[in-house]
Amino acid sequence: MKTPRSWLSAVGILALVGVAFPRPAAATPFHFSTGPVTDQMASASRQGSGPAIEIESADDFVLGQETVLTHATFTGLIPLGVSPSSITEVGVEFYRVFPNDSTVPPDGRVFTRVNSPSDIELVGRDTADLNLSFSTTVLNPNFTALNSVLNGINPFPNQLTGGEGPRTGQEVLFDVTFLTPVDLLPDHYFFVPQVRLASGNFFWLSASRPIVAPGTPFPPGAPDLQSWIRNADLDPDWSRIGGDIVGGAPAPAFNSAFSLDGDVIPEPATLLLVGSGIALLGRSRRRRRENVAVSVRR
Repeated sequence: MKTPRSWLSAVGILALVGVAFPRPAAATPFHFSTGPVTDQMASASRQGSGPAIEIESADDFVLGQETVLTHATFTGLIPLGVSPSSITEVGVEFYRVFPNDSTVPPDGRVFTRVNSPSDIELVGRDTADLNLSFSTTVLNPNFTALNSVLNGINPFPNQLTGGEGPRTGQEVLFDVTFLTPVDLLPDHYFFVPQVRLASGNFFWLSASRPIVAPGTPFPPGAPDLQSWIRNADLDPDWSRIGGDIVGGAPAPAFNSAFSLDGDVIPEPATLLLVGSGIALLGRSRRRRRENVAVSVRR
């Protein structure tokens, strides 16, 4: 039987733990968004199939703590008159920033690799692997982006094409669930969505740069890198969509429209604090039992 003092001791320890960590071992919700779609750029991004070689478009985000991603959205164009039911595959890849996961020095076939995605993906999810599911919503049946990139992805010194002009299609929101969550450590990453259609191509639409509300600002000191693109012929290199392909003085720099959701994992130091509080409570209980035993012997 606890004495009034032992109750006070136990409550005091639990109160200290509660103040330091009010939700023991609970994850904090994570959300990131590049904000509203703009009509500035539409960049192709698809899995390879037959003569249609793979194309990857990439935009970046930053994680300050280990985070488990469970959900994503991205917005792009599919051809006019094509039903979303003609989508045969959807995938999402995550890359770190060069020179991680890359050959150093690079091969020199592009203008620069500074702040590009790495050579190879870190992790990916795909409907073909049964670890990703998706749904679609047509936001606008007739949307035109002012410029686009599909075929004009060339090695240096022929990378500057100005883009391939306006692109019109159905504006579609892709809502993605990672059936196998994606666990990422603190780092700077690139997000790469890909869509395969039975006919035609998917184009990822641009977002505001700099990010505006209701988008998520980058953490202080973390640069918001621009969108990059490559195809199977340029692989493992990447080109800046604005800086290398569109060009100009000054050259534009694009973000792409996407969002991410998941849970931030508590830092080990915080979990250690919780564990220490529990251990202290255990020791307090042991001391009380020892004191009771001594009292009985007396």
